[in-house]
Amino acid sequence: MIGVLVITHEDLGEHLIRCACHVMGGKPPQLDYLSVFPQDDPGEVLERARTLVAQLDSGDGVVMLSDILGATPCNVASRLIQPDRVACIAGVNLPMLVRILTYRNEPLPMVIEKGVSGGQRGVTPIQTESRDAG
Repeated sequence: MIGVLVITHEDLGEHLIRCACHVMGGKPPQLDYLSVFPQDDPGEVLERARTLVAQLDSGDGVVMLSDILGATPCNVASRLIQPDRVACIAGVNLPMLVRILTYRNEPLPMVIEKGVSGGQRGVTPIQTESRDAG
């Protein structure tokens, strides 16, 4: 099973996980978050992330989800990437997280593909229906 680490600004990761648990009917195993605050030292955040990745990896790998490409959470995660072992996707949203949790028993490349497609498809404009006032 692929481990999942959500590394984000402030408490976004914690709340995304809480919402995913609501949608999925319980907390899936091998799922954790790391919150990054303005006062945090990036070196210490990196070490906490490294520890969490090791704890979440049962042998099948870990996917890290970060909120903003180029920001500290993503920069920290990018330093932990290991080909075919530890991956990172930026731009986390709830549909992405739920999709990853749904497919996490598949190989890491497929989990990444499903996560990205789920995240992209989850962002769509909603049209209002025209109502006949007559």
